[in-house]
Amino acid sequence: MKQDYYEILGVDKSASAAEIKKAYRKKAIQYHPDKNPGDTKAEEMFKKAAEAYEVLSDPDKKARYDQYGHAAFEGGGFGGGGMNMEDIFSQFGDIFGSAFGGGFGGFGGFGGGGQRRVKGSNLRIRVKLSLEDVANGVEKKVKVRRKIKAPGVTYKTCSTCQGTGQMTRITNTILGRMQTSTTCNSCGGSGQLIDKRPSDADAQGLKVFEETVSIKIPAGVEDGMQLKVSGKGNEAPGNGIPGDLLVAIETEEHETLKREGDNLHYDLYIPITDAVLGTSKEIDTVTGKVRIKLEPGIQSGKILRLRGKGIASLNGYGHGDLLVHVNVWTPKELNKEQRDFFEKMRGHENFEPKPEKSDKSFFEKVKDMFS
Repeated sequence: MKQDYYEILGVDKSASAAEIKKAYRKKAIQYHPDKNPGDTKAEEMFKKAAEAYEVLSDPDKKARYDQYGHAAFEGGGFGGGGMNMEDIFSQFGDIFGSAFGGGFGGFGGFGGGGQRRVKGSNLRIRVKLSLEDVANGVEKKVKVRRKIKAPGVTYKTCSTCQGTGQMTRITNTILGRMQTSTTCNSCGGSGQLIDKRPSDADAQGLKVFEETVSIKIPAGVEDGMQLKVSGKGNEAPGNGIPGDLLVAIETEEHETLKREGDNLHYDLYIPITDAVLGTSKEIDTVTGKVRIKLEPGIQSGKILRLRGKGIASLNGYGHGDLLVHVNVWTPKELNKEQRDFFEKMRGHENFEPKPEKSDKSFFEKVKDMFS
């Protein structure tokens, strides 16, 4: 079991964004690799704290985590999970401020001498899923046009900053010498400049290629959720790290089934003759068709529950149910023979309503359905 993100940072669920940031900075400084050289346990805690902060500092990710727990980020990654040093220093280097002199000793997103590794831009796509895809999970292959280093491109060390990605300035004040660091204007902080550029590459030495990317989508995702496929965005020039592919989920409407959370709803219409005599009907489910039995005398509004025939829960705890709503269809047009039959039955005791205590009202059924 993965450790709770709030527990890792030492805050509770009601903590504000400022409190979460403060708690992360404290943990990050405590377990920073520069303070704990060669300590694998400290490095692991450093990564865990960054992973927790990545989720809890993002309102959307935090909301999903509060609702689904770690399961919200499984199967393709919705953010969080498996952060490496490059991700941490690239995304959260500003959190440390001057605690480590502005350099990070070659760890993660920084090369030797504090060189910053630039991250490529993210790409965004939409993927449409059928209800069957959502219910069972699916692997989708999509074509993505992403920027990749052009064949033959080479880079050289920036002569302005000598490959550090930063410019250091020392000034004398009444309080003593003060050192400040700024991003190198020549290389943008990457520490490298383009050396040889093919004619078909852009100014950064990148070229657009089409690539097929496989995306594993877990069962139980919802419309509007976003998955992250790490490293499948645009590449960065030089020794930079690639961006991510952000996948927005869009679900298609099913012809007969309606989703509500992990449960599914199916409206079954039957003629009055089947309601009186009883019958069996074939209905749709997300795993194929099933046949259900309707007892003689079934009432309109009856709800039949098929357990486990709904959507797999995103948090990994079982499946929802399929709720079949029985609707008795009253004919609108009758011929003379049919009308005569019903005229004979009018007032007959078998055709008079005799609701029992077990026959719940519509509002009671709705209440039960949501309880």
